[in-house]
Amino acid sequence: MTPGSNIPLSAARVTVDVAAPVRLDVSGLLLTADGKVRSDDDFIFYNQPSGPGVTYRSGGGTSPDAITVDTTAVPPGIEKIVVTASPDAAGQTFQGIEPTATVRNADDGSVLATFTPPQLGAETALVIVEIYRRNGQWKARAVGQGYANGLAGIATDFGVTVEEPAAPAQPVPPAQPVAAPPPPAQPPMAAPAPPVSAPAPAAQATPPPPAPGAGKINLDKGRVSLQKNQTVSLVKGGRPLLSQVRMGLGWEPAYRGKDIDLDASVIAYGPQRNHIDSCYFGKLQIVGGAIRHSGDNLTGEGGGDDEVITVDLGRLPQEVSGLVFTVNSFSGQKFTEVAKAYCRLLDGTTGEELVRFDLTSAEPQTGVLMAKLIRQFSGEWEMTAMGDFVKSRTVRGMVKPAAQAL
Repeated sequence: MTPGSNIPLSAARVTVDVAAPVRLDVSGLLLTADGKVRSDDDFIFYNQPSGPGVTYRSGGGTSPDAITVDTTAVPPGIEKIVVTASPDAAGQTFQGIEPTATVRNADDGSVLATFTPPQLGAETALVIVEIYRRNGQWKARAVGQGYANGLAGIATDFGVTVEEPAAPAQPVPPAQPVAAPPPPAQPPMAAPAPPVSAPAPAAQATPPPPAPGAGKINLDKGRVSLQKNQTVSLVKGGRPLLSQVRMGLGWEPAYRGKDIDLDASVIAYGPQRNHIDSCYFGKLQIVGGAIRHSGDNLTGEGGGDDEVITVDLGRLPQEVSGLVFTVNSFSGQKFTEVAKAYCRLLDGTTGEELVRFDLTSAEPQTGVLMAKLIRQFSGEWEMTAMGDFVKSRTVRGMVKPAAQAL
């Protein structure tokens, strides 16, 4: 499986084991439609190995820990069970460690699917797989969402009370798009049970310092200026902010009197990094008009955005889970001849600037990946500043490197 992909389950009882070169702590959380546990009883791990329809099995250090889900015994109010993993050693990250989740028929041990999350780094815990209910059918989805503050951070994020104080969860942006349908209506939540002890190693782990520019923020404090590799969630006050956005891209010639013709584009991808379509000056609308291009600017002269791409997030087909915004020099001029190249995200209704990313350095190349918008498995969208240079004069040559950067 690849991040965001899913399969229908052919067995009523499935086991998910997670293997790695080091010992891992594996756990499962039973979540309602609002993405939270009903109480701490819904956190299944080595100190609390069983819950309604879900059990934990220790590998004893010689085989992988595993979570077994009996879909016939899962309570009606539970929409999904997320399976998480964290290195057993305090403070260890997934850098250089490739965990593999295997989904098996729990009765005969046959393999239904495997998933290895790509491009891991500073993460100290992962939501690796989820078993979820959709229209009466149970499915498995590959997730690969990373967190920088351990398994206790994941538990806190999903509503579990931990005895050791845990920092607020710090999700690490996934390596590529993960899509999910909007959640159904929220059922009533049960009264909370007494706290349980989160896994001690994860709760006491000290997160490693993030890479320059890394980390995720939201729009609660207003307009955000991003650094390269920094991510902003398009959420304000805990709720998705808007359904229509405009990505404005602009540039100025580095040398007075010398025009430069750059072309802004957006490339749409599915959850398996599959190229769906590209919107550029030669194709001003894609995916049923949900993405629209303002047209070509031949010089870069004048104030304001040179080219604008409007994205109606609410109208995007469900299979579109990632967008990469690019700029190319069709005439062959290099980005070392460009000044003030930037991209900015605006509220499509009010025109308010929400996010801005300025290129602070340039390379003698003809293409640059400016930013990406990724639909999270929760349904919200995140924007990440990229600033990666590529040798390509057209958007066609950007499709492969952009997919690799998701």
